[in-house]
Amino acid sequence: MTRRDSRWTVLRQQESSQVTHIELFFDVVYVLAVTQLTELLLSRLTPLGTAQVAVLMLAVWWAWVDTAWITNWFDPDRPVVRVMLIALIGVSLVMSSAIPEAYGERGLWFAGAYVTLEVGRCIFVVATLGEQPSLRDNFRRMLIWRLTSAPLWLVGGVVHGPARLGLWAAALAIDTTAAVAGFYIPRVGRSRPADWAISGAHLAERARLFIIIALGESILVTGSVFGDLARDPPTLATFAATFLATVALWWIYFDRSADAAQAVIDESDEPGRLGRSAYTYSHIPMVAGIIVTAVGDDLALKHPTGAADTAVIASVLGGPALFLIGYVLFKKAIFGTRPKTHLTAAVVLLALAPLGLVVDPLALSWLATLVVAATAVRSTFVIASRPRPTNR
Repeated sequence: MTRRDSRWTVLRQQESSQVTHIELFFDVVYVLAVTQLTELLLSRLTPLGTAQVAVLMLAVWWAWVDTAWITNWFDPDRPVVRVMLIALIGVSLVMSSAIPEAYGERGLWFAGAYVTLEVGRCIFVVATLGEQPSLRDNFRRMLIWRLTSAPLWLVGGVVHGPARLGLWAAALAIDTTAAVAGFYIPRVGRSRPADWAISGAHLAERARLFIIIALGESILVTGSVFGDLARDPPTLATFAATFLATVALWWIYFDRSADAAQAVIDESDEPGRLGRSAYTYSHIPMVAGIIVTAVGDDLALKHPTGAADTAVIASVLGGPALFLIGYVLFKKAIFGTRPKTHLTAAVVLLALAPLGLVVDPLALSWLATLVVAATAVRSTFVIASRPRPTNR
């Protein structure tokens, strides 16, 4: 067989943007990952615990989003690509299952699985892309960056205590800045945005699906916690607030901008640059915000009355604020404008923090919900001029 045989051609046709069944199957593992992250954060409601979970969340995000980019170029319906994705599913499952004990006895399992995902994908691309030298060279650079951070991940999985967090944070800093730096290699150079031609429709749909995964986790938290509680008025009122807040976050993201952003990135002269800024980086605070919001929902539902402690205030108000900040960055990357409504809402949520010291979690949840819901309503029904696309 030659590389031109259609049965062995692995590159995806750019006009083919539909998300395939194997990609949806891959996402199922990350439902578990988001659930594990939420539960771990609930058990570590301290600044140190938050930092530990943030490192794991970013690792999970890179494991998922790098695969989303791979399937933007490679046809998941081709046998060799499908086998690669199935292997990634298995390794992702190992990584996700290790999250609860990632800072305990399963640190090396988490780190080893993550390194296998990141390095393995790059090796697959370099070995397969014989007919696409520019794209193959990009992944060679990426492979060098991932191999640079790999020892930090693996050694971090062996040591214990603060050393693990420090090594993993250093490794994550390398992985996070790699794309911004264009995977620069001395004497070799960096990747150009023109080399990262993508299907905007496909990448946008993949990002939307991950947002649905995160929002689904918030719904699961609300439903599972509510199912074990008495049906008294404070619990019912808190349940309504947490549910409506999740709906409002969904509304903000999916109402109009999601489809408009897809059109902008498809029409851009540098879709790779937009995809990197809008869907790779700007979505990080949105996903983190949804996870933190789910934690706030859990805490408020279990103890709707009485004094709200720092963890409740930070999660109930900080979660939606973090989501809105990410949304502002997303719209800035795509349209070149910062939506004042959403930015103002984030500031208002943060400004409500002192009030959390004098109101109970039920009232605080409703205040947060009203701010987010008002933002959703205003962004939907207030007529605004359509933002002009930018080639960022």
